[in-house]
Amino acid sequence: MSGLVFLRPLWLLALPLIALLGLWLWRRPAALGAWTTAIDPALLAAMARIGRVPEARQGRVALVPLVAAGWVALALAGPAVDRRDAPSFRNLDGVVLVMDLSPSVTGGDALASLRTAARVVLARLGARPAGLVVFAGDAYVAAPLTSDTRQLGLTVALLDDSIVPDPGSRPGRGLVLAGQLLDEARIVAGDVVLFSDGGGLDATAEAAARALAAGGHRLWVLAPGGADLGGDVGVSGAVPVAGEGLAAPAGADRGRSGPVGADPGLAALAQAGGGEAFAADRAGPLVDAITRGKARRLAETDIALVSLRDLGPWLLLPALALLALLFRRPA
Repeated sequence: MSGLVFLRPLWLLALPLIALLGLWLWRRPAALGAWTTAIDPALLAAMARIGRVPEARQGRVALVPLVAAGWVALALAGPAVDRRDAPSFRNLDGVVLVMDLSPSVTGGDALASLRTAARVVLARLGARPAGLVVFAGDAYVAAPLTSDTRQLGLTVALLDDSIVPDPGSRPGRGLVLAGQLLDEARIVAGDVVLFSDGGGLDATAEAAARALAAGGHRLWVLAPGGADLGGDVGVSGAVPVAGEGLAAPAGADRGRSGPVGADPGLAALAQAGGGEAFAADRAGPLVDAITRGKARRLAETDIALVSLRDLGPWLLLPALALLALLFRRPA
């Protein structure tokens, strides 16, 4: 954020109203009406000097409260600039990778593509902390949130079928555990990236995805290979799938082979979590989407106010000085 911003911009709407009222007062005929043309100007000025025509001074004096009101409205609008001494926070945002190590993934080539995609995501996160959750029949924390994403990438490279002893595929458990990691770290706007072939999706996974979105986080999905997930940058037009609590992309082929054909609910799961679904070879665009959403979500919270200095109180000083003129006694 840079330059001048207004914390309460609706107060700026009062400025045109004050300007119109001032113009009306300025162009309004004097209180004496036609007497100003009937009386000799020198006599009128002399009468005003001895206090017999006090109304003659009301033209410009009447504008003083309006000018002060303009300064007050501008102060209430909250003009603010960036603070150079603003505190920094490490728990504004974070990313938790949830890796599927079920037999359907580790038994073929899917794991290699998912591991590569995960390392691409970690390499492009910058200074954002990241954590790792692995799951099969149950879920475990492989690495807590850390800023050492390089070391975390080495951990991802070592993932295989011997890591999780529990057989099966329960992605809902992994998503719940990822949400707990974000909550324990008090992450304000986190992102969860699920690396899975879509096996084991059920109502628990959908409920976990919606819980992440309700907590201010987002869920993204990466499927093995270059599978079609209803678009390489997201999906739209979901329709219900028989027997599932999730929805599939409109027009999805339920009979096709591959991970999406096995369970077309992957894209709908991402939608339920407020994110999008990508193929594993689109890890770069996924990180770009995460970065764009991060700035917008943080701007919607009160955290953004910490880095701003409100100049509104200083703008009240000119208003007080103008109002003080109204208490000046006439000579």
